[in-house]
Amino acid sequence: MSENNLQTSAWHQPKFWLMFLGMILLAGVITLSILRDRITNRPFQQVTITGQGKVAYTPDLAIVTLGVQIDKVVKAEDALNQLNTKMENIIQAVKGLDVSSADIQTQNYSLYPQYDYKDNISVVSGYNANQQLVIKVAGYDKDPGRLNKVIAAASKAGANQVAGLTFDSSILNDLKQQARVKAISDAKNKSGELAAAAGIELKDVSGWWENTVQPLPYSSYGYEKGGMGAGGIAVDPQITAGSREVIVEVGVTYNIK
Repeated sequence: MSENNLQTSAWHQPKFWLMFLGMILLAGVITLSILRDRITNRPFQQVTITGQGKVAYTPDLAIVTLGVQIDKVVKAEDALNQLNTKMENIIQAVKGLDVSSADIQTQNYSLYPQYDYKDNISVVSGYNANQQLVIKVAGYDKDPGRLNKVIAAASKAGANQVAGLTFDSSILNDLKQQARVKAISDAKNKSGELAAAAGIELKDVSGWWENTVQPLPYSSYGYEKGGMGAGGIAVDPQITAGSREVIVEVGVTYNIK
C-alpha cells in the first residue's frame, strides 16, 4: 500500500479522531482554568508605609560581670582554694550592699595549666584559675551610686576583672509595645499624604512587619587585672547610664484600590 493510502486510512480511524477531540477538550479546560484564576484571583497592588516609634526611659537595672583571675599557682588545689576564698569575700561584700543571692550568678569557672618552655620543651609551671559572677543591681534609677559602690566593694574584696556592664529596664517589653503603637500611628499618619503625592488611593491593611532599632546590647565599662593592682581600685568608679530610648520601626502594608 502506498504512503498516501496509509495517511488517508489513518484519518478514517476512530482512534485518531478520539485523540484529536481529547486534545481540543484538554486545551479548552486549561484555557478556562487560566481565565478563571485571573478573574477570581486578581493580584493585589500594595504599598508599604514605614513608621517609627520612640519611647524614652531611664534604666532601672544595671548588670555587671565581675571576675577573679588567679595566675601561675604551683598546685591546682591551691589555685582553686585562692579563687574560692576571693569569690566568697566578693559575694559577702556585695551582699553587704543589699544585693540578694538570687541576683548573683556564676557565669564562668575554669582551671587550666600554665606552660613554660625550657630547652624547647613545654613544661607545666603552674595553674591558672578564673571565675566570673554576673551581678544584677536593681533600683539603679533611684540610686545610681549603688552600682559604683558594688564595683568598688567587689574589687577591694579581690575582684580583678570587670568583663562587662549593661543597663536594662524591668519593663522593657511594655516600653517596646508603646513604641510599636506609636510606630503604627506614625505610619498611618504618613499614609494619607504619601498616597496623595503618589496619586493613589489606599484600601485596607494587609499586614505589617517590625524591627527593633534600640536598645542594642553593649558594654560601657571594663577593666582588667593589669590596671587595678593587687589591692583593687582605690576609689569608686564613676558610671552613669543616662536616659535611653526604645526605638521600633514598623512597616504597614496597604492594598491599593
